[in-house]
Amino acid sequence: MKYGLNLLLWTPEVTADHAPLLADIKRWGYDGAELPMFSGDEAAGKALGKLCDDAGLARTAVTVCTPENNPISPDATVRAAATDHLKKILDCCAAAGAETLCGPVHSALGQFSEASRTEEEWKRAVDVLSVVADHAEDVGVTIAVEAINRFECYFVNSQQEVADFAAAIDKPALGCMYDTFHANIEEKDPAAALRHAASQLRHVHISENDRSTPGEGQIRWEETFAGLKEIGYDGWLVIEAFGLALPQLAAATRIWRRMFPSEEHLAVNGLAFMKKHSS
Repeated sequence: MKYGLNLLLWTPEVTADHAPLLADIKRWGYDGAELPMFSGDEAAGKALGKLCDDAGLARTAVTVCTPENNPISPDATVRAAATDHLKKILDCCAAAGAETLCGPVHSALGQFSEASRTEEEWKRAVDVLSVVADHAEDVGVTIAVEAINRFECYFVNSQQEVADFAAAIDKPALGCMYDTFHANIEEKDPAAALRHAASQLRHVHISENDRSTPGEGQIRWEETFAGLKEIGYDGWLVIEAFGLALPQLAAATRIWRRMFPSEEHLAVNGLAFMKKHSS
């Protein structure tokens, strides 16, 4: 198993100023850092890769789509923008040496139609992500598509849906991921959800029910880790947590009060928790 920490706990844009933080992440015992990738600047990606190399950290990456680059938009121009956006993000990932790009890249985060997903929307997303997955294979990055809870997304909410979405695309460089925060809202049986996704599972986010320190909340951890062991998952376990350090991100993730004593407490105790339950 490999253990990572998502840097959105501190920043939406990693720069040279975060070199001391990357060194701390390595010192705390992590194998890698998960880099926010919201722009496709290859030069910036290359610089990020060097920062992580200097710290001795492997890396994964996370991104989202917006209404301006929404893969399920009825507007072909917007769908083309989604294809272009995701290709550029993948190029940036490749430049940074990020092996996996995760996130809800199937649709625009937080945009609702006020109705259930349609078959046409499903087809649009499959068409866009099929092209993007071919590009991912070309640049050597794996895409791990994320299911998002009903309050943030209407297109893909459950693990079954996201695994079936990945299977419909059927490309070697694209699979799905499992996020314990979203699963806590959407899944009745974590182990069953993981079994359904087993053949497509490429990445796992470890996130507490209140987005704070893993192991200090109410996620069904025993069933979750038992399910991961049952399917033989041996990839990345990455803590994704949010706090109040970034007002815009705190508002987007609906974090209104401080949930942990310090970022270091969350990082150190969260890592110990993951190692204890996944070993």
